Amino acid sequence: MTPGVTRSDDLGDRWVDHAGVEDLRHHGDVDVRPGMLDFAVNVRGRTPSWIRDILRDRIDDLSVYPTPDDEQAAVDAIAVAHGRDADEIAVLAGAAEGFALAAALRPRLAAVIAPSFTEPERVLRASGVPVTRVVLPPPWHLEDAVVPDDADLVVIGNPTNPTSVLHAADVVAGMCRPGRVVVVDEAFADVTLAETGSAAGRSVDGFVDEPESVADRRLPGLVVLRSITKTFAVPGLRAGYVIGDRDVVSRLVSGRPHWPVGTLQLAVVTAALSERGHAHAREQARAVRVEREAMVDALRGSGIEVCGDPSASFVLVRDASAQRRRDHLAAAGIAVRRGDTFPGLGPGHLRLAVRPPDDVATLLRAWPLS
Repeated sequence: MTPGVTRSDDLGDRWVDHAGVEDLRHHGDVDVRPGMLDFAVNVRGRTPSWIRDILRDRIDDLSVYPTPDDEQAAVDAIAVAHGRDADEIAVLAGAAEGFALAAALRPRLAAVIAPSFTEPERVLRASGVPVTRVVLPPPWHLEDAVVPDDADLVVIGNPTNPTSVLHAADVVAGMCRPGRVVVVDEAFADVTLAETGSAAGRSVDGFVDEPESVADRRLPGLVVLRSITKTFAVPGLRAGYVIGDRDVVSRLVSGRPHWPVGTLQLAVVTAALSERGHAHAREQARAVRVEREAMVDALRGSGIEVCGDPSASFVLVRDASAQRRRDHLAAAGIAVRRGDTFPGLGPGHLRLAVRPPDDVATLLRAWPLS
């Protein structure tokens, strides 16, 4: 067994932990060249025009430092959206900054639930934090996680990238215990839905938004990272936030430099958490659901194995020719995300961003490999 790995089941030859530490830096954007049809990056389309207008109106403010009023406006918007107090919130330069800040908590042992987004493990290891990978067996249910009792920091993705699995909020919350910080990466939570009657929460047009989010739960040691990047298509701006246990939030941000988040980042966070922002996220969540169902049907109809029960804006597929397939599709101008850099997955996986039917049809026409 790979050092520092906890296998949550005896999987025999069905599982090999292929990803090394050097692979953790790989992200889908490096595989996308200009002009390619992009299935590698989980960003939804282009930045909304009304977001661009807000940013354009603030350009002249770049000649001065970010103001306390700008920061307060963003914090207030987050507080209203999640029913939290201001001291339970911090605005981040992208949700990924939260993982780097977590290293400042100086945990004795961090447990990273895998397969999942690789940045938490990378930055924790780079900071000298001992890390164990708790690798879930397919179909990657959190109930199967065997987390070491002495892990005082646990990182969970929900929904999880790249498997697109949505874990039950009660199971996520059950990871909390005295003396432990639980960091939940909810970067894609705002595009998750459940049908009315299958989940608690406020019903909107027959669906419950963000049915398994724990962002509104006050539990000791629990903090949630949220991203603005994906749903609002602003990855170049780096905007997100953390909410949760006020003591943990305070410790996370205590060592940050002054002005850690810029004026335009604060403006886009405020906009994304406004009523108009909520409406946009709801619209995207419903579009993702329709596109994902159509995409899964098309993939399976073409004989492609879709893994698990995807709930987010991407799907994981198993393909024995995955490494050759990536090169073949790239030559056809299509980018897909390799799976072997995710701890717990092997070279026979690809992650595909959810895209409209016309784009999926283009992908499937290019898919055959002789």
